[in-house]
Parts: sequence; structure tokens; C-alpha cells
Amino acid sequence: MLRIGITGGIGSGKSIASRLFHALGVPVYDADSRARWLMENDTALRQQLTDAFGPTTYDLAGRLNRPVLASTVFSNPERLAQLNVLVHPHVGTDFECWAAAQQQAGYAYVLKEAALLFEAGSYKQLDRIITVFAPLAVRQARVLQRDPHRSTTDVQAIMAKQLSEVEKMQRADYILTNDDVQPLLPQVLALHAAFCALQRA
Repeated sequence: MLRIGITGGIGSGKSIASRLFHALGVPVYDADSRARWLMENDTALRQQLTDAFGPTTYDLAGRLNRPVLASTVFSNPERLAQLNVLVHPHVGTDFECWAAAQQQAGYAYVLKEAALLFEAGSYKQLDRIITVFAPLAVRQARVLQRDPHRSTTDVQAIMAKQLSEVEKMQRADYILTNDDVQPLLPQVLALHAAFCALQRA
């Protein structure tokens, strides 16, 4: 079974591309949502986060206190790196368990969707990488429309923390262009056919 990674900067449309693959019957592992779930439910990770960031990391009901944690790490690169060092290994283990179950079910390939695929090092678990590309202005406009609580400055700050689109494309095996000009679906269908052929080879 092939393990395919899919990544892209904020606003590139990687989640839309992932949903198209999922509609074709491909299992998709959403690393960002699984990370959030693990931070709430993995006992060992909860303890590590509490030890690292203090008792206010979780509220009185035991839920992750996202605003407090975000305010601690967003503008502090060292604390953000510390958070990633704690969370990413748990996500990696969770993905391995999930992928093993999909392989037993007989799928030709699976997709791992992650914003920080290269930054977190999780690309090493994968056989091929797709980068979803969209021009900067298009990405920024999408995020501002999707997230009305964010300002242009907020979006630019998030983008500045992510690997550049140029480097993502250089490191990827495949590029999906999602620029609101080229249709995305035919590109996804072509890759789906290619991955199924690779698995049979």
C-alpha cells in the first residue's frame, strides 16, 4: 500500500483536494485534526503538555485551553518548537496504527494531509508527496473570506511561519494547481489513476 502525503500553505486548498480523493474512496488521515484529538485524549501527551506549558494548558473541565496555548507559542518560536517536538511523535505513531489498519483493509493507497508535512519531518513516513499550489494573493483572499476573525497581518504571520511555496514544490513529487483557473478535479483524477497503477506495478 502506498502512503501519499498532501500538503500546501494556508489557503492553498489542500483540504479541498483531500476531500476529492476521499470522494474517490481513498482513506484520508487529517494530521491537524488528529493532533487536536490527541492533545485532548492521549494521557501521556496531556501530561507532557501540562509539564511543559503549565496547569492552565487545560481548563477546569479538562479540555485543551487553545487560546492560552496559542498565545504562549504563536509569537515565541522556541515554545512553538517545543510544542511541535511533543505533539508530532504522537501523531506519527497514531498515523502508523491507522495506516496499518487501512493496509489490512486492502486499500491501494492512503493520503496523509498535513500543513507541516516537511517541517515536522513526517514526510519520512511517506512514499510520495503532493503539494497543492495557489498564488499568494489567492491564498490570502481565501483565508480572509473563510476566517473573518483574521486580519491580513494575521494571515501573513501564519504564512511566514510555513515553508515557502517554492521549496514545497521543489520537494514534492507531484503538484496540484488550485488557482481558481485550472480545474482541480481532473488533476486529482489523473493522480488517482497514477497511484493505483503504481500500486499494481
